[in-house]
Amino acid sequence: MINVYKLQKLPRPQRLRKIWKIFTLAEERLLRDEAFTIDDKNYYVELLKLLAADTQFTPTVLAAIKTSLDDYRYYNGGEMQFRYTQSKPDPIRRAAIHRVFNNIRHLLIQETGRGVADWDMVGADGKLDPSRRKVFSGMWAYFDDIRSPFNVGSMFRSAESFGAEKILLSPLCASQDHPHAVKSAMGCIEILPFERVNGLPHGVPVFALETGGTPLEEFSFPKDGIMIAGSEELGVHPNLLEAADSSLGRVTIPCFGAKGSLSVTVAFGIAMQAWAQSILMMR
Repeated sequence: MINVYKLQKLPRPQRLRKIWKIFTLAEERLLRDEAFTIDDKNYYVELLKLLAADTQFTPTVLAAIKTSLDDYRYYNGGEMQFRYTQSKPDPIRRAAIHRVFNNIRHLLIQETGRGVADWDMVGADGKLDPSRRKVFSGMWAYFDDIRSPFNVGSMFRSAESFGAEKILLSPLCASQDHPHAVKSAMGCIEILPFERVNGLPHGVPVFALETGGTPLEEFSFPKDGIMIAGSEELGVHPNLLEAADSSLGRVTIPCFGAKGSLSVTVAFGIAMQAWAQSILMMR
């Protein structure tokens, strides 16, 4: 870690960027459940003090930094009693410390002129435990030319959360290995089986998540089948719509706003939850 005295001597933009990186690494360490030494804890206090002394921040940002410093002191037992022996705080205190690190990191992202994007979000490095999965056998999803890796990862996360057994990816679907997909999936790609295929398997019931179909609350979800979620721009491919129409049909999520449609990731999550609930009610 960079000495605080050396940080003070750096030009302000460089100093803020380095402190931002330090708090990013601190968040990652927390998410990996690493223990912090006494020196680590004191170091973060000194960094927060350094930021709190920077009068170039706006009053609003400066107040937020000072609040974060107070919170960090409080959840570490107070500055004068900082040398407590517990190296890993309890979950509540740990969550509070994580929020301090996260708030500071995002304040510095904005101060250095960066926009907050999906790759700025710190995700857990820890592996998910596949044995904890509740899987609905026969619940599959087909991602039809989902071009955004962020969307692919988010949809993997929704599919895993609601018990999907397997994901099928079309040839033109964004790679599940793209860093943005990996980040937004939060470990779900590693534990949810998937396969890149040239088309739908034969003999399996299919339905499409698409406008102009049966409203969600009236749709008869199958126990076994494949839900097709289509391209962000063009929707489900006509050939796949034809396959769905000759099988289980289309399911549509009613909307009541002026826009009248949802992003594919939101729609997919809503439909997956409804499908999982339907399967539970069949039992």
